Amino acid sequence: MTSETILHVAHVRKSFNGTKAVDDVSFTVQKGEIFGLLGPNGAGKTTLIRMILGIFQPDSGEIKFSFSPDGRLLPERVGYLPEERGLYDNRRVCDALVFLASLKGMDAHLARERAFLWLQRLQLEKYFYRNIRELSKGMQQKIQFVAAILHEPEFVILDEPFAGLDPVNQDIFRELILELRARGTAVLLSAHQMHLVEDLVDRIFLINKGREILYGKLREIKHNWREDWVTLDFRGDGEFLKESSLVRSAQIENGRAQLILKEGVRPEEFLATIVGKIEIEQIAIRKPPLHHIFVEMVTRGEGPHPGSSEERERGRG
Repeated sequence: MTSETILHVAHVRKSFNGTKAVDDVSFTVQKGEIFGLLGPNGAGKTTLIRMILGIFQPDSGEIKFSFSPDGRLLPERVGYLPEERGLYDNRRVCDALVFLASLKGMDAHLARERAFLWLQRLQLEKYFYRNIRELSKGMQQKIQFVAAILHEPEFVILDEPFAGLDPVNQDIFRELILELRARGTAVLLSAHQMHLVEDLVDRIFLINKGREILYGKLREIKHNWREDWVTLDFRGDGEFLKESSLVRSAQIENGRAQLILKEGVRPEEFLATIVGKIEIEQIAIRKPPLHHIFVEMVTRGEGPHPGSSEERERGRG
């Protein structure tokens, strides 16, 4: 492992009653990055997270952390926001946070002080001495987020942190996650809201049916994706665009065309076929959003995608 690698997962496998939940999965998480662990329901994400946390042991392969000499998990160096919220609703907020921090070896007085400062920041300080049951679902989620990072861990797992949050609180969580990265904290983020994930993650690991489908830097994956999306504002008759042999999909309405070029078609090649046929007012060319890539890869059910930088590196070996 390099000095920048905080988590190393190598050839990990796990089966339950003969069914492979995780099948030969390998990846690393670096210090100060937001790493997206993505996949549909039942893909193996939860099993993988539980193995990283030591709740399950892999059948084979290894999971190592750089912050211990022998690579083992040190709970006080890790934070975890589970998908299933687990706060004791009959306890006061302050008591719950201090108790959870004490499990990570944190001094009770320091935990109480730091918890109050966090609640002030989240505008929840008036609930510091209230029972958790008095808080809304969104408020409870903020409290559990505070519990996950109160001891200032080096590595944090956030499992579906945006679930049930309104847009305002989604933005708050985005800012907090970016702040963790700025501090040098490694964040493993598992979420379904691709539009939120896309704006946050540095690298992604897409898993489906227990196996790697896509792994690498998001920017490189999109750059190597052999498909471009074109938005075109124009004057004239643009119906011919629907018949273009270079276009896979076309939606045209009121002088605007939303086009998906066929794989391998270069944008300049397409543009050369429309010059002089319509008056172009505005054009935008971009790679598809992460949501589209996610759906395409899961639907295809393919193995590792050749656009992955990590996959190319393994191919050289």
